[in-house]
Amino acid sequence: MNDLVEQIRETALSEGFAAMGIAPAVTSEGFHQLVDWIEAGYAGSMDYLERRLDAYRHPTGVLEGTKSIIVLAMNYDASNRGPAPSVEGSAYGKTARYTWSGVDYHDVIHPKLKRIVRMIREQIPEANARGIVDTAPLMEREVAVLAGLGWRGKNTLLLNKQLGSYFFLACVLVDIDLPIDQPHDSSHCGTCSACLDACPTDAFPSAGVLDASKCISYLTIENPGLPESSLRSDIDEWAFGCDVCQEVCPWNRRPSRQQNAANGLRGHREPADEPQGHDGWLELTSLFSMTEDQFRSQFRRTPFWRTKRRGMLRNAIIVLGNQKRRDAIELLFTTLDDPDPELRAIAVWAICQMQDSESLDRLRGYRQTENDPIVLAEFPG
Repeated sequence: MNDLVEQIRETALSEGFAAMGIAPAVTSEGFHQLVDWIEAGYAGSMDYLERRLDAYRHPTGVLEGTKSIIVLAMNYDASNRGPAPSVEGSAYGKTARYTWSGVDYHDVIHPKLKRIVRMIREQIPEANARGIVDTAPLMEREVAVLAGLGWRGKNTLLLNKQLGSYFFLACVLVDIDLPIDQPHDSSHCGTCSACLDACPTDAFPSAGVLDASKCISYLTIENPGLPESSLRSDIDEWAFGCDVCQEVCPWNRRPSRQQNAANGLRGHREPADEPQGHDGWLELTSLFSMTEDQFRSQFRRTPFWRTKRRGMLRNAIIVLGNQKRRDAIELLFTTLDDPDPELRAIAVWAICQMQDSESLDRLRGYRQTENDPIVLAEFPG
């Protein structure tokens, strides 16, 4: 089996993965923490986690007969974000680093896993294997710790001494016994609390525990509704995701993190399909005039497709409100005619952030014809 492991490792490295480890298929301590986390209400609206909870208990919930798990890490762009572009008539919002390639990482990683699975089956025809990338009920970070790839940071993310935390995890589950790696049984965070202290929304009730309902990544991606009014200003300029707790982490701030040549997403960007913007910044004003078909054409194979047009427009409105972009007021007023009451509501909120007396007077006229309680709650008293 050692020869097979070396073949797997060579294939993984040739596919652009930066690290690999092998873990046994066991129920991790993290499962019980997941149960407590859900019961504490920290999952927000992600009720699918509870529905699939039993499958998370053991890797056999993903692949029957699983005995070993090959855990792979693929790092992504860790370079510094440049200043927002200055283009007349345009506004920009920040996006998380994993979006900077302009491609959906699932589309990049899945074919690589299929080739690894095919290689395993060529060596052991009777083997059953399955590759996954964060869409199956597997506790990947806990499995990665067992595979020796790193430790769980206080921000709950996996940290690796060489890669920091700017990397994706992928796994190949197999029903054969492979030599397992030494688990990573120590933390290297020490007394550092930079990630906890820097979180804009105070989303960490304690070290190693995330209240997803307050996390900007959740609020701008997974959350289907409107963020609570108390959190909107803290979203600041984040139009999709958030990297704050990673940006301040010392393990991500060493020069080697930004110079690492093993960026597995390099070379996958298609210029014709690039979102409108620059690395780290997404152009927002064009979202207001996009039809659903145009949004699909622009973003279908990018990370931004996750939130669909409605979610991205909601995020854009919040960012414009936080930026107090008075030159975008007319765009916000056009949204007051949108059939979606939540988009109308967040547009009212954003207009109010401008503190423009003329705009507030115009809002009073809209209030006379608005009858949805969600929207009415956002009008100034």
